Amino acid sequence: MGTTAQTPVVLWHGMGDDCCNPESMGRVTDLIKSHIPGVYVHSVMVGESVSDDKNAGFFGVVDKQVDLVCEQLAQVPELSNGFNAIGFSQGGLFMRAYVERCNQPKVRHLITFGSPHGGVSDIPNCVNIHDFKCTLMRTMVKRGVYTNYVQHHVVQAQYYKSPSDYEAYLESNIFLPRLNNEVEVKFRNATYRDHIAALDTFVMIKFSDDSMIKPPESAWFWTLDQDNQISPLEEQALYQEDFLGLKALDQKDRLRFLTCPGSHMQISDEFLVENVIQPYLTTTPTIQQDENERKGYGGRFLNQQV
Repeated sequence: MGTTAQTPVVLWHGMGDDCCNPESMGRVTDLIKSHIPGVYVHSVMVGESVSDDKNAGFFGVVDKQVDLVCEQLAQVPELSNGFNAIGFSQGGLFMRAYVERCNQPKVRHLITFGSPHGGVSDIPNCVNIHDFKCTLMRTMVKRGVYTNYVQHHVVQAQYYKSPSDYEAYLESNIFLPRLNNEVEVKFRNATYRDHIAALDTFVMIKFSDDSMIKPPESAWFWTLDQDNQISPLEEQALYQEDFLGLKALDQKDRLRFLTCPGSHMQISDEFLVENVIQPYLTTTPTIQQDENERKGYGGRFLNQQV
C-alpha cells in the first residue's frame, strides 16, 4: 500500500536573514521535516548567492524580486502540484505578492509571521546595530521615503505607509498600494482578489510584544488612520468592499488571526508545531486550531485583545 505524498513547503525569510541560515530557515526546515517525514522544503533565495539573497532583503525593487521568485518556483519540479507557504516578517508580505501575481504553482495554505500587510508607520529598526546593510538602508530612507530614488532602491520604503499623508503613499509608494488594491477602482486587479480568495487558508500571525513592525497589528492588515488611531481590518474599505478577497475568505471560515507570544520573530518550536505544522502542513487536516484557541494562542480578530 502506497503512502500519501506530503504537500511541499516553501519558506521566505525576513529582513537581515537569508535562505540558508542554519539558525533560522535551517531550523524551521529541520523542524518541519522531523514532523513530516519525506516532505520537500524549499527556502527562497533571491539572487545567485546567499550574500545576494541577504542584500536583496534591504535593497532592490520588490516587484522585480517577486517576479524572479515566480520564475524560480515554477521551475522546481517538486512544487508543480502546489505547495504550502510560510513567510517570515517581510517575507510573508512578499509571499502574498507571489500568490496575488502569479500563483503558479498554486499556494494552498499561506501562513505569515509578523508580516507588514497593512504597511509600517516607521522603518524597521536594525536588530544588529553593526549590520552595515541595515544601517545604510535607514540612512537612505532619511533622504525621503517617498522620493523616486529611495522607492526604487530601498525595500522597506516600499511598504511604508504614512498615516499623516495617505495621498503621498498612494501616489509615490511603488509596491504596497497596488498589492493591496488600494488604487483607484479602474486600476484594481481582480486577479489579486481571486488568487487570495482561492487560498485554502490564510493564517496571519502577530507577535504579542512586537517592537519591530509598527504597528504590530499590521500583521493582521490593521493600519493607522490619519488621526494615528489603529483601524482594524473589518472597519476598512479593503475588507468591507473586499478589494483582496479577504472578506470572501472570512465568510468561508478560511481566514485566521493568531498571536504568537513574545517579540518579533521569537518563535518557539512548540508554537510552530502546534499552530503551523500540525494544523496546516500535514496532508490530513486536524482540529488543532480549536485546541490552540483554548490555550490562548489565538483566534479570530474580533476576539483578540490588543
